Amino acid sequence: MKEIVVLSGKGGTGKTTMLGSLAFLAENKIIADCDVDAADLHLLLAPRPGSENKFVSGVKARVIEDQCSGCGTCDLCQFEAVTLAETATIDSLACEGCGVCAYFCPEDAIVLDENHCGTWFISDTDYGPLVHAQLFAGEENSGKLVSFVKSKARELAEETGAGLILVDGAPGIGCPVIASLSNTDIILAITEPTQSGWHDLERVLDLADHFKVQAFVCLNKWDLNPEMATEIKHSCQDREVEFLGEIPFDPAVVSCQINGIPVVGNDDEGSAALAIRGIWNKLKNRL
Repeated sequence: MKEIVVLSGKGGTGKTTMLGSLAFLAENKIIADCDVDAADLHLLLAPRPGSENKFVSGVKARVIEDQCSGCGTCDLCQFEAVTLAETATIDSLACEGCGVCAYFCPEDAIVLDENHCGTWFISDTDYGPLVHAQLFAGEENSGKLVSFVKSKARELAEETGAGLILVDGAPGIGCPVIASLSNTDIILAITEPTQSGWHDLERVLDLADHFKVQAFVCLNKWDLNPEMATEIKHSCQDREVEFLGEIPFDPAVVSCQINGIPVVGNDDEGSAALAIRGIWNKLKNRL
């Protein structure tokens, strides 16, 4: 079983668009959306609801009112989650689940409940099974949820005999991205010909070097700034990172996104679709 993670150093470079096209082109695969803070792959792949499950991580404090004497001991909270009146109340949004209030409460009036902080799904699409999730607004533990989504995708791949897992990673280089790199064979980094795109690509490649994961690069909308595109390609050569191809600007991409279909699934394939097919053929050979 092989695993490809599509990453970008910043949002809006075409990462999810690329992953959707790979999902269309690849056979015998499982798809995983690990951008749990701002999941949007489902907008492109139109999943049919399958199983829906709670994601529980960490704890939140809760006051048992009829046991609380309002003594104020729980005001030790460093996150200002406690409000004192006749009894104490705890703001669940401010609570970090550290447990100090429950530990010091002389009345045992504070309990720590499991924190339901997100939802994960296994759905069917026209392109294969999709494991995806949504972290609730303001919640942490996105790295844990990414790891959980990946583990469920791997379990599903083993059950179905799939030979490939395609992962849509989060933008940037933070905790969710690092979590998405576990057990990964290949990173496909997609960038754009801008100074910020180049800078953030370098950070992704540094991350790949650190975790010793082989990385490949493709360049989206390269023809909007050919000079910068050339500099980025030379930078990849200097780093000995293989450059798989360039995707030109193509208005058909926007049309496909509006209609909720992968770029390569359009009946009238444009220049971007042809370029993506070429990148996939090279990537498939590297597997």
